Amino acid sequence: MRFTLEELADVAPGRAVEVRVPPDGAVQVVEGPRHTRGTPPNVVETDPTTWLELVTGATTWSDAVAAGRVSASGERADLSRLLPLQAARPR
Repeated sequence: MRFTLEELADVAPGRAVEVRVPPDGAVQVVEGPRHTRGTPPNVVETDPTTWLELVTGATTWSDAVAAGRVSASGERADLSRLLPLQAARPR
């Protein structure tokens, strides 16, 4: 789980969106305004099974959001352009 979150941070560096996969980890990604205190304005949260399905391409972002398996708030919280993760993706 941690590796996939670290990979996302490599693909989309920044601190504008907090991606949470409790209880396994969280990471801040995507360029833009960063938050410094309290709950960030852009948050993505999901369970470990759904996260692994998203990063491997077993499910799509839109399907997971529509099914309520992903909570995404904020204007920068759409990660559809970043998922699934691909090791060969240009950086």
